[in-house]
This record gives sequence, C-alpha cells and structure tokens, in this order.
Amino acid sequence: MLLQQQDLGAAYYSLQREEILERIARRKNELRDNILILCHHYQSQDMFQFADLTGDSLKLARDAAAISDREFLIFCGVHFMAESADILAREHQKVLLPHLHAGCPMADMATVGAVEQAYKELLSVGIMEEETDMVPVTYVNSSAAIKAFVGERGGSVCTSSNGEKVLAWALNKGKKVFFFPDEHLGRNCASALGVSEQEVLLWRRGERLGGNSVEQLQQAKIVLWDGYCEVHMRFLPDHVRQWRLREPEIQVIIHPECSHDVVSMADQYGSTEAIIAAVAKSPAGSKWAIGTEINLVQRLKRQHPDKEIHLLAPTSCQCTTMDCNQPVNLLWLLDNLAAGKVKNQITVEPAIASLAAKSLEQMLAIC
Repeated sequence: MLLQQQDLGAAYYSLQREEILERIARRKNELRDNILILCHHYQSQDMFQFADLTGDSLKLARDAAAISDREFLIFCGVHFMAESADILAREHQKVLLPHLHAGCPMADMATVGAVEQAYKELLSVGIMEEETDMVPVTYVNSSAAIKAFVGERGGSVCTSSNGEKVLAWALNKGKKVFFFPDEHLGRNCASALGVSEQEVLLWRRGERLGGNSVEQLQQAKIVLWDGYCEVHMRFLPDHVRQWRLREPEIQVIIHPECSHDVVSMADQYGSTEAIIAAVAKSPAGSKWAIGTEINLVQRLKRQHPDKEIHLLAPTSCQCTTMDCNQPVNLLWLLDNLAAGKVKNQITVEPAIASLAAKSLEQMLAIC
C-alpha cells in the first residue's frame, strides 16, 4: 500500500535549522517519559544526535522491544525497519516513522506477489520432490509480507552480520535455498561458505524461470533474487585499486551488500556494526577506506580524529530514501504527540506479524 506523507506546510518549512533543532530538544525533554527515539547509522547527524538508541535495523528493533515503559517508538530509519519494530513491540506500543516516504528500494525489488510467483515456478518444473526441499531465506531488508512468506514456509530472516550462519543452516535443512532480495549479500555469503559459482544461480525478475534452464536450476544449490542496494553498488573495484596505489598502508573495509568483486578485494567486510567495531579497535594513525553509506563514514571520521578515514568512492554515497527523514519531520511528529495526535504510525496486520515473527525467531534460534 502506498503511504502518503502529509504536507507539513509553510509554518514548518520556513523554520531555520537552529530553531528546528532547539525545538526538537525541548519537545523531547517534554515527552521523555513516553517516547523512545531510535536512529539507524545511516541517518544524518542532525537526526542522530537526538537518538536514545542507535544501531542497525534489527538491533534497534530488538533493543526497543526490551523497553516496555515507552508508548511511542519513533524509528528514524526506513519503512521495513519500522515494520520489524512493530512486530517485536509490546501490544501497547506504537511505532512512528518521521517521513512515510522513507523506504528501501532494495526491499521494494522483492514484492510478495513476485516472490510467490517465482516460488511456484521453481516448484512446477520438478526440480524438487517436496516443497520443503526449497528453503526460503530473506534478508532483514525486506517487507513484513516477505518475512511472513518465509516464516510460513519454515525459512529464516538473516542480517548482514549473520547471513553466513543462516545460509549454512538453510543448506543443511533443504536441498536448495531461495535467497532474497539482495543478490550480493547472498553471493558473498555463499562464497564464504565455499559454495561453487556453478551452484549459485541468479533469478532475474520478469523472465521465465528467472532466465534459467531447468538443467541449471537442477544443478543449483542457491537461487539468488536479483535485488541490490543502490548505495553499495556505487563502490567499484577501481576505487579499491586507486586507494591501494595512493595509500599502500590503507585498510579497505566493505559492507557485504557490495558486489562480490569489490568484497573479494577488501581487507575486511562486515555489517555496519562490524565496520564500527573494526575502526574503533584499530590503533591511532591507522588509515581506512570504507565502502558504505556516507553518513556512517563521516560519523566515524568525527569520532576518531586520531585516524585517517575516507569514503571508498570519490563521490557521495548517500541513502536518499533514509534522508527523507529530516529534523523538520521529527519536530512535526513530536509537536503532534504533544497535542495528543498520533501521526505516521506503522502497523503490521496481526496475521502477517505472526508469520513474520516466526522467521525472525528462527534466525534467533540459529544464531
């Protein structure tokens, strides 16, 4: 369902940055006993400074779920993250998103209708004896409906930090794994597990059998959906080569949503939390080129002035949909709460939430 963000009007858009930030601070203090502000690492610093909890998407949802005395969970992230928070939240809690257009293009690349159709095609060509031979795995960057689809079929969610463990579990459970929506996370995890390239197949959206033959599907162990992160696709092998020529001592660390040819050239790869930890533990004077969203890289640069930290790419790599959440939207949300009005609530239907929770619980059991 398309969500339409309410126009805030001239009264808000005419405000200067300093006034917006001052008013947010006052409102947060006024409402502090009843709100919890969660901020993803990719949010701008103007938003991040107001966070009560910070982290990647699932860490934030889980941390928020452990706090029961706040009614309103304000998720400064994107839509699928707010859905996960709603699934894990207590019954009396409400999850709010500052801007309803803050979405994830990669998550939108795998609609539940398209995945269901692909799953039916895979089952129809006789490459498996039973439906349980095909184990679905979805990256946490997916809709609640996709998570429910996976939960209903005994599959699991994974994150960028535990993808290899979940994929290994799925390969052990069934004969084949259907992994979506991120092709590159799936391929990087498969490579780390030693699965050969010939056993990993790409399912191309909109093509019959994903553009593959029955024989290719029979040989495959892992079928990857052709989704991707627009931000992490901007990091290229040439960027790694250029930094190595310029700074031979530099450490290159990459997010696993980057393509496999880039990840294979890096010194390290890992989730946002792993990148943060690697930089924090490194000695003073160390040099880093980091392949992930620019707001996180800039924050690390500010936090570690004793280290030389660069964005791997020469141009800005920003999550523009995350950036829909601006301080003025947060102020508008808080002003409405102060007036007793709940805006931009994200809710997941109980039937969907129940099945989606199964796939999340399966991941926690694995990891």
